[in-house]
Amino acid sequence: MEQLALAWQPPRNTYTVAELNARIRDLLGAEFGDVWVAGEISGCKLATSGHCYFTLKDHEAQLRCVCFRTSMRYLKFKPQDGVAVLARGRIDLYEARGEYQLLVEAIEPQGHGALQFAFEQLKKKLAGEGLFDPARKRPLPPLPERIGIVTSPTGAVIRDITQILGRRFPGLHIRLYPALVQGEGSVEAVCRAIHHFASSGWAQVVIVARGGGSLEDLWTFNEEAVARAIADCPIPVISAVGHETDFTIADFVADLRAATPSAAAELVICTRDQVLDRIGSSEHKLLQLARYRLAMAGRRLHQLGVERASAVIHRSIGRQMQRVDELDYRLRDRIAARRATERKALVDLTNRLKSLDFRLRVADARRRLDAAETALMQGIRLKRSRAQGRFDALLAHLTQLSPLKILERGYAIVTNPSGAVVKQRADAPPGSEIRVRLAKDGLTAEVK
Repeated sequence: MEQLALAWQPPRNTYTVAELNARIRDLLGAEFGDVWVAGEISGCKLATSGHCYFTLKDHEAQLRCVCFRTSMRYLKFKPQDGVAVLARGRIDLYEARGEYQLLVEAIEPQGHGALQFAFEQLKKKLAGEGLFDPARKRPLPPLPERIGIVTSPTGAVIRDITQILGRRFPGLHIRLYPALVQGEGSVEAVCRAIHHFASSGWAQVVIVARGGGSLEDLWTFNEEAVARAIADCPIPVISAVGHETDFTIADFVADLRAATPSAAAELVICTRDQVLDRIGSSEHKLLQLARYRLAMAGRRLHQLGVERASAVIHRSIGRQMQRVDELDYRLRDRIAARRATERKALVDLTNRLKSLDFRLRVADARRRLDAAETALMQGIRLKRSRAQGRFDALLAHLTQLSPLKILERGYAIVTNPSGAVVKQRADAPPGSEIRVRLAKDGLTAEVK
């Protein structure tokens, strides 16, 4: 029975992990090659490679998603945590972890205000880059002769613009670059038109115009590519999209926003009558200025005639005054030299009189006497000091040789009555009287 059971076992289908994952990937790709998934974005991360990783979740499940860099550039808005979206893509298996994921190719915000959300997101991004900065906006030329227009060639917009321009200032050069302003391919068409005028350099100002419509109808002018094309255009650009209450990203980036296409035609150039009025006003001011300059020149010429005669008199008087000043300086110099000579003679006489004065001689003799007395006293003190030094030296030497020094050590000098020093016993026989001299005093003794 066991042999029979073994004989009926079905054949084994053995796969490696990689082979099984590859089979599953092919099945998922074939079954879910193009799907739309609704969910809320969570855990959104943008890698340094440019790929975006996030998770789509609802209240029951979650799905891992990846949007590669090549698809990221075409998204209307960037993935952000907490946003409910519809993600379009295909299911794929990431074989390294054995996890299936959604390869996202497009994302649309879900719910009310989805386009408005994308609008605000792009507006915040471009504002952070400084594309809305008023400092970068350029003024329009005062009287442009060549005007480029980017709009649809069949709509009422181009007719309104050309009629208003022709009425306000006939003879202007207008060049239309036909472009789709709505639907598929409109973004590329508008960008091509702006790039054409930017590269050709023909136009002095460019009007980008479209009639009114819903937010979806105007969405071409909310695309990042159109905004950057306007920002990169070296020619001043007027954005005239929609009605007065409509605002697009192009309005914020353009050098000037017009409420309507008709308003753009009125803003781009003034009327011929206004130009003629300005010319007439300038002519009137120029005539007034010329009359004023002529009047001032005549007055100046008259003043020059009077001033010339006055100048001749003043020069003659000036020369005489200069001569007087020179004589005054010479007189002052001579008086000063005479006073200096007399002062020197007075000083010489005073010095001579002082040299003959008896009091001066007595004072001089007294000074010499005092000097001699001082020198004598110094000589006496010096000799006395030297003598004192020699005396002190001899006294010290004598003191060292004095027998009194020996007596201070306890010795004594014995003498007989005649005063002879007793040096031996025979010099002081018994019964004789002797005198003993000590260091401080002496005594008398009898020899026994």
